[in-house]
Amino acid sequence: MTNPYQDIFKAPGSFAFSASGLIARLPVAMITLGIVTMLSQTHGAYWLAGAVSAAFALSNALIAPQISRFIDRYGQRRVLPPVTIITILALMALIVSARYGAPNWMLFLFAVLAGFMPSISAMVRARWTEIYRDTPKLHTAFALESVVDEIIYMLGPILSIGLSVALFPEAGPLAATLFLAVGTLLFIAQRSTEPPVHAQDRSKGASVIRLRPLQWIVLTLIAIGAIFGTAEVTAIAFAEEQGQKAAASIVLASYAAGSLIIGLVFGALKFKRSLATQFLLAITLAMLTTLPLLFATSIPVLAVLLFLAGAAVSPTIIISMGLIERLVPPSKLTEGITWAMTGIGIGMALGSSVSGLVIDAYGARFGFCVSVAAGVAALTIAGMVYWSARPKPVTHCEATVSAPC
Repeated sequence: MTNPYQDIFKAPGSFAFSASGLIARLPVAMITLGIVTMLSQTHGAYWLAGAVSAAFALSNALIAPQISRFIDRYGQRRVLPPVTIITILALMALIVSARYGAPNWMLFLFAVLAGFMPSISAMVRARWTEIYRDTPKLHTAFALESVVDEIIYMLGPILSIGLSVALFPEAGPLAATLFLAVGTLLFIAQRSTEPPVHAQDRSKGASVIRLRPLQWIVLTLIAIGAIFGTAEVTAIAFAEEQGQKAAASIVLASYAAGSLIIGLVFGALKFKRSLATQFLLAITLAMLTTLPLLFATSIPVLAVLLFLAGAAVSPTIIISMGLIERLVPPSKLTEGITWAMTGIGIGMALGSSVSGLVIDAYGARFGFCVSVAAGVAALTIAGMVYWSARPKPVTHCEATVSAPC
């Protein structure tokens, strides 16, 4: 039996763009916590560090889909260089401002400009789609990239925080800036696999987010992202309540490991059910795995429960990308994928903030109530995705062209 992951790399240039894309999108997992770590050391104010980090995250959530719209219209090679240069200059200015005590408004300004960081993850998936569109290998490729995302979000924060603490406060964001510059340069150099610019459909310049099915998917992923964000914050608070705050890293690693392992297995399997049905089942699993978290009594129990909860992460993202590839016109695929990734990011931010308020008021375990609420919301919205994406029955009027409607 052949290895499906080995098979997808038989396409010329596939390993090069996937590997360079990994380097280029590593900063996504480094910048937010890197800003917090940097400013908390240079300015001694966590409120400022969190606010500047949130300004970057919100800016990127709003700007990245617009950048992807331009990429769909003009191509990766024409759009990526200028927006990457803007991001690099803004990050360098932010680092210098933090280093030399610039006014707070300058920190916010450069954080917002750094939001021009493009969604390399969407562009990597767009290249896989161009190579394997309408083939089973695309499912495997999407699974691989979801696993890569998991690895990035495991390593990125550790690397960013570790550098800033061990070397100097600005080391984490500086490393992220270098990764972005080098990775993007290598990625752009892979011209043979760059997707061609497809002819725009009748909607021309209109955003793909106007498509109702995509709206439902993004809303579902916001709710799913809230589950992720809540799990991270609550796990740390729970470990602290247990007097073992350092154990939070083990618990979160277990969560990521569950997603990574199941993602690899899921990507190697073939399914006969429609993507809409798979999506509904994956969201159902995600909701159900939030319920046992309410009854965690110790660090080992929580680690096991989060490992099981992680089993729903990768399949949900993989299926979401497959649905978007089917629902969105090829001329707007990069933007569609970017909206999905943005939805997850917005959800994580919401989950983190809301669960933090709940934990402060009622205790760590009640933080998981936010996960349950987000899971119920995700399942409710996923029902709308299923309804809008499922195959519609052919009416007699449609089957018989000559029949009067």
